[in-house]
Parts: sequence; C-alpha cells; structure tokens
Amino acid sequence: MSIKLLTGLALSGSLLLGASTALADDCAYRGVLDDKFCDDNYDLVADLPKDSKQWRDPSTLVFTYTPVEDPAVYKDAFSDFQKYLSDVTGKKVVYYTVHSNAAEVEALRSGRLHIAGFSTGPTGYAVNLGGLVPIAVKGTEESFQGYNLITIVRKDSDITKMTDLKGKVVAHTSASSNSGNLAPRALFPALGLTPDTDYEVKYSGKHDQSIMGVLSGDYDAAPVASDVYKRMIAAERIDKDDFRTIYTSPRFPTSSFGYAHDLNPELVEKIKEAFFTFRFPAEMQKTFGGADRFFPVTYAKDWQIIRDIAHSSGTAYTKTGLKQLAEADAAKAAAKRAKEAAKKN
Repeated sequence: MSIKLLTGLALSGSLLLGASTALADDCAYRGVLDDKFCDDNYDLVADLPKDSKQWRDPSTLVFTYTPVEDPAVYKDAFSDFQKYLSDVTGKKVVYYTVHSNAAEVEALRSGRLHIAGFSTGPTGYAVNLGGLVPIAVKGTEESFQGYNLITIVRKDSDITKMTDLKGKVVAHTSASSNSGNLAPRALFPALGLTPDTDYEVKYSGKHDQSIMGVLSGDYDAAPVASDVYKRMIAAERIDKDDFRTIYTSPRFPTSSFGYAHDLNPELVEKIKEAFFTFRFPAEMQKTFGGADRFFPVTYAKDWQIIRDIAHSSGTAYTKTGLKQLAEADAAKAAAKRAKEAAKKN
C-alpha cells in the first residue's frame, strides 16, 4: 500500500493537473468546484455521485493529517483514533505521511486518500479540487478549537508595532497557508503594512520553521498560527520569554477533517460515527491544546471567513493555484536539500 501511495504522490501533477477529467453527469450546478464534481444542493462541497456504481467502498482506508511541524509526532498522536476508526468501520486503516499540501490534495483527488485532516487554508483546495467533504474540527463540547494569526518578534527586538516591520525581512510559511500567508496579505494592509511592498517576504515552509527562524535571527518577524506557537512552548521546543507578540487577529477554525465525496454512504455514516463518538485520550488532549473531541462543522458556514480572506488576497482554489503551490513546495524542498548538502560539505 505504501509503495503504491508513494508512487502516486511522486507523479506530481500527472493526475491532478494533466489530462482533463470527465464532467459530473447530469450536473445542474457546480459553483466553483472542479468540473469533475457537482453541487446540486448548493452546500459548496462535492455531491455524492448519482450513479451508485461510482461509489467507493475500499477494504483499506487511508488516513493522513496535514503536513505541519514534525510529521512523526502527528502520526503517533492519531494512533488511538486510527484504531477506533478501524473498529467502527470494520476496515483496515493505514496512515500515510504527506510532506506538502499540494501532495495531500493530489492524493485525495486521485483516490489514494479517503479520510484526512487539512490545514485551514488548503482546505479550500481540498474541497474544490479534491472532493473533500469537511465534517469536523478538533474542539470541546462547547465549540470547535480556534486559533489566531499572531505576529512574533524576538523579545530583544526594537520592533514594537506592525508598522515597524517596514523595510524588514518577514517569514511567511507557504503560499496556501491561511495564518502564515493569506490572512496577513488580507489583514495587514488595514494596519498600514502591505506584504511584498512594505517588507520582504521569505517563505519558510512551515510555522515552526518561521518561529525558529525568528529566534535565530534569520527573519525579523513572522506571522504564525497561535496554536502551533503554543504547542511549541508546551513541548519546550522554544521559550516563551524569547519572543514578543505584536499583533493578534480574530479567531479562525483549525484544521478540518473530512472524507472523500464518493465514498459509499453507509461507510460515510460509520466514518461520521467514529469521528463524533471518539474522545481524545489524555496524551492526545495535551498534543492538541486541550481539545477532547471532534466538533461538527460545515464548510459553507464555518469556512466563510477563510474563503473571504482567500478572495481578498486574490487566492483562487483552482488547478492553476494548486499548480503554483506545488511548484513553490518543490522549490522549497530543493532549497532545503541544497542547504543540507552545503552543511555536509
């Protein structure tokens, strides 16, 4: 299974960005969804195919979580849920680690991924291009778990307000990241600061790399997700006293969890049952900032603010947008390999 998945992900763009796909049959409306999907009920996510012959009921379910921070940590964090998902569905469940947002969307679209967690920004790509149906966010009985965009600087920095970033080098994470790129581009101009115009943007690749880059002095500041920042403090990877926060945004939802739109409805009901009856064990609660369950959400309602940010920043959840994201991911990976090679020499 792993070899097949790796092969599928390695063929970057061959399935997602290559030959055109067949149109959804008898589709009266698809909105902004890719032409292989239909949205006749206007809920902004792909409908179940009308032809039951197109419904999938795989013997093995493939699950993954968004590529943030240390992938191994999150594979372990979801091990109890993965076992529970297997028990409820009666299916074997395997975890596959992806190393970029583009690869995760491509795996979903190509049919190699069935259930997944996508970070906030890339959820739009997963819905429009991959056929993701988001159903949950980590949370508590009262509400879903949220986070803020925060801008951090070193505590010994002379930067005290956002406009002090003019002429500086600021780390954004990746092109598709909500808090790491899209939200800053949408929200910062109202604060008198326009990315790429008032300061130099350098992409770090991930939130933790932005944070560590600020600490090491590679960047003057970085907009990052508050939940990642807090987890790094809790894990003692960084010391809170080494940083200062100069901006905090309104609250956003954290990573979405969902399933592929063409899974058999009976299987989908079992997947939903697994998500909404599972309770996080103590270690998982610690990893995810006190969340103790999956809280139900809908893409139409709960991702409205994220879609608004994407729209205002000029981001389109299209094949072209994802191709650009994949190219950016590849460039970052190449730069990382070059840096590692230079260190060895």
